[in-house]
Amino acid sequence: MAFWPSVVIATPAHSGIGASLTYRSELSLAPGTLVRVPLGSREVLGVVWDCPAEPPEGLTVAQTKSVVGALEGLPPLNERWRQLVSFAGRYYQRSAGEVALAALPPQLRELDATQLARRLKRRAKASAQPDAAPDGHAPPAAPWPALSVEQAQVLAELECANAPVLLFGATGSGKTEVYLRATQRVLEQAGDGQAPTQVLMMVPEINLTPQLESRFRERFEPLFGAGAVVCLHSGMTPAQRLTSWLAAHTGQARIVLGTRMAVFASLPGLRLIVVDEEHDPSYKSQDGARYSARDLAVYRAKVETEALATEAVAGRAGPQPSSLPGGEGASALRCQVLLGSATPSLESWHAADQGRYLRLEMPGRIGGGSLPRLRLVDMNHQPKGAVLALPLVAAMAERIGRGEQCLVLLNRRGYAPVLACHACGWKSGCPHCSAYRVFHKLDRTLRCHHCGFTERVPRACPDCGNLDISPVGRGTEQVEEQLAGLLADVKRADGGPARVARMDADSTRLKGSLEVQLAALHSGEVDVLVGTQMIAKGHDFRRITLVASVNADSALFASDHRAPERLFALLMQAAGRAGRDATQSAASEMWVQTWYPQHPLFASLKKHDFPGFAAEQLAERESAAMPPYGFQALLRADARTQAAAQAFLNAAAEQGTALPHRDEITLYPAVPLTIQRVANVERAQLLVESPSRAALQRFLAAWQPVLLACRSLPEARGLVRFAVDVDPLSI
Repeated sequence: MAFWPSVVIATPAHSGIGASLTYRSELSLAPGTLVRVPLGSREVLGVVWDCPAEPPEGLTVAQTKSVVGALEGLPPLNERWRQLVSFAGRYYQRSAGEVALAALPPQLRELDATQLARRLKRRAKASAQPDAAPDGHAPPAAPWPALSVEQAQVLAELECANAPVLLFGATGSGKTEVYLRATQRVLEQAGDGQAPTQVLMMVPEINLTPQLESRFRERFEPLFGAGAVVCLHSGMTPAQRLTSWLAAHTGQARIVLGTRMAVFASLPGLRLIVVDEEHDPSYKSQDGARYSARDLAVYRAKVETEALATEAVAGRAGPQPSSLPGGEGASALRCQVLLGSATPSLESWHAADQGRYLRLEMPGRIGGGSLPRLRLVDMNHQPKGAVLALPLVAAMAERIGRGEQCLVLLNRRGYAPVLACHACGWKSGCPHCSAYRVFHKLDRTLRCHHCGFTERVPRACPDCGNLDISPVGRGTEQVEEQLAGLLADVKRADGGPARVARMDADSTRLKGSLEVQLAALHSGEVDVLVGTQMIAKGHDFRRITLVASVNADSALFASDHRAPERLFALLMQAAGRAGRDATQSAASEMWVQTWYPQHPLFASLKKHDFPGFAAEQLAERESAAMPPYGFQALLRADARTQAAAQAFLNAAAEQGTALPHRDEITLYPAVPLTIQRVANVERAQLLVESPSRAALQRFLAAWQPVLLACRSLPEARGLVRFAVDVDPLSI
């Protein structure tokens, strides 16, 4: 007897291959089984989506290929995971196989059944080793800190919440302790008999994982054993990612800590999803399936809760939900999602205003400390060409003399954004991109941050031979250098010289360098830390009492409607690094250098008034029908010429006039991207808007065949790829 499994594989939506492919199998394969199947001359990994005993109508044996083999020893990916992947594929206009296979560890896609069996055997042998200390006793657990009144109240309300929870807590209010206590409550619950309860803890960036991982390990490994906490992010090696994924998939790992990719982790016992810094744009993928991990976390919690309720009704998960109106039993039958931030995204804030989310607030800081006082420095009154205002430098010197630390925020790495010749006008443009190469003084290179093209700095201007070429603008390297000179005569409290360090993507690119730099800051070896936005959020720096932003004006007048929201969040988060020790909070300050001190954004920032700022921004967006009051998608095209890219987009718009719900859709003309050319590929985009999310989704789904047909148009010759970006974060 033959079976006809439907298998999804990693095929991009624009390939036109289809959602799944049908194969033959002598065995009945459970949905969710990982299999190796032939595709052309290759053998690839796929996921069984269905396995009927009858072939699809019109399909013959000669038209199908046989499954090479299943990856035995792995439990199938459950129905809730497949439902999440299917939804993500439909909503973000990608194939289910592209989403599913991208969510699996890269190494898993390369292993055959024999190699996987050896890997599982080694894992089983390692997990059989005792977790206890050599004397036979588990390491003692550190004492848990006492909860504040606000933390206790939030945890009590969280336990009874039946909707997604938005935790609006000031920086330093103790949100992490709330995450830890909520995790403890979930892990102490009984599982469903098939898997122990599990928690997914998401952070926006890799650099936030080390200190959070150490806190979770310190808290929960004494209770649940070594291996209870694993990480999942792109900074891990393929072998590490596979090990962590297998631990989560088999239920051995109770807590998965990861970045946006972790939202697709296979967690059969998932009962809590925490999205820390939920406002952060890093949760929105910009490659492949352009998904929002925050939004998918909300959807995944809904799917998991519905599945648990269904199983309870069927008598497979304990008591009936109708008999459990609240309390511990009810919480065991749901998966909660907790979104935390001191500056929530306006979409989440609006959802809470509408009652779709439950908003819980923690406005006070732990220990009763106060938020830092804002000081605006009017750069119109400073010497021409000054990078750092003299009063700011004096304030930093005073702090260093008292043994305190300072943080300087400049969201631009390198020494200078461009190198220029003032004699002929030459600038250090990239030959492959419509962007400038950044001058990095430490290794004397010009480096394109878009395509990676790097060259040594020329000795003279390549166009006119002028020897006097100079940097224009400033980056973190330049600010670090200038601060070191300005503070050269400043003495620390112990009499030593002031020490300035830098933390950005360049200084932390080597493995382990981030942990070393963070340790140096926490130990007090560094007095002033200069860095990009990676230092502005999530970190618990206890000795910092002064934070300075030296280039905040760049986003004040940007064309992107989200720019003010991002700037306000960045400055609020950066300010939150100061005064986290309650004994020093009264003297903590946030200095902002600006040429526009009267801008209304700074008025809200001065009062730490996020609700007021959000109300103003939402009113502006409502009047302009912008998200969250309207819904958007971008059709992006990459081609060898800009004409071909725009021709494809305009043809797609013209041929979409007869599609369903076209009267509810606005299609704007195609335009080049801000960075028009990257790696010799021209880029253009077309904006799609609608007041209805449902109408937009139906139109996009019906548009896909049109887009595939437009690829072959003569005027679109040279098209490299196209992609639909639903709910874009930047336009």
